[in-house]
Amino acid sequence: MTAGGASARGGGSLARAPLVACVVLNSNRREDTLACLASIEACTYPNLRVIVLDCQSTDGSPTAVRARFPDAEVIELTENRGYAGNNNIGIWRAMELGADWVCVLNEDVVVDPRCIEAMVEVGDAEPRIGVVGPIVYHHDEPGVIQSAGGGLTRWWEGFHWGQNETDRGQFASPRDVQWISGCAILVRRAVIEAVGVIDERFFIYWEETEWCVRAGRAGWRLVLAPSARVWHKGVQRDYRPRPAVTYYSTRNRLLMLSIQRAPLAAKAVAWAQIVRTLTSWSVRPKWRDKRDHRQAMWRGVTDFVRGRTGRMPA
Repeated sequence: MTAGGASARGGGSLARAPLVACVVLNSNRREDTLACLASIEACTYPNLRVIVLDCQSTDGSPTAVRARFPDAEVIELTENRGYAGNNNIGIWRAMELGADWVCVLNEDVVVDPRCIEAMVEVGDAEPRIGVVGPIVYHHDEPGVIQSAGGGLTRWWEGFHWGQNETDRGQFASPRDVQWISGCAILVRRAVIEAVGVIDERFFIYWEETEWCVRAGRAGWRLVLAPSARVWHKGVQRDYRPRPAVTYYSTRNRLLMLSIQRAPLAAKAVAWAQIVRTLTSWSVRPKWRDKRDHRQAMWRGVTDFVRGRTGRMPA
């Protein structure tokens, strides 16, 4: 699948544009995936390949994608290895195709027509820029920022720059960040060759943060491309995560701190926050309805201590 009509519109340096392979992971979200692919097809970037990974969908997604986007490569996965493991299959396929950049996209994002082009322009400006991200907006509030790149506090707590702020042009220029949201992340081939793919021990959550931290520690720059834009459906302003999210967020934060040898103070803060939250959810009356989340957090802690990674046990 190539961007529709892009070759005719592109010129100059874009006529010799590096190959970008978009990797889109779908699981029973046919309509979202078709909308995502339609937005990619409308992109102005002239050298684009699309790989769709379908994780055991029962809603007819593979057939629908092949019918609507015959140039897209569809890989039907036989097991669920999570965001990390499933996307790695697409990343390795992109490398086989000779991609210079790999763009991992959630199936529930819609990309602006200039998004890929704008990210590549920023990435190609300097050879040590290894990871590039767009501004991510809430799909249901198109002018409200979901992420303008990610950061880490001194205690290694993850946060999004600009989260829930109305876009007033406050992120007008490219800027270095510490990590990029996994819903839309562009990674240079040389980065993957140098630091590897996503760590499958995470399964989902914190995996893109650890990947980015790994790249940054290897000397690569991670940069926000503010003229690149996507709209993400999966997280609204009033997002209320399921207990499974509490499990993965707890276990994988501790896992990331361990893998990346975070300072002892950061680890101590993480453990103190977990103990405080578990205590609050157990004792304070207004939080007693958090029983499922309390159990999920406790299980995340015990699984980390036991060295259990990958998918959360049933």
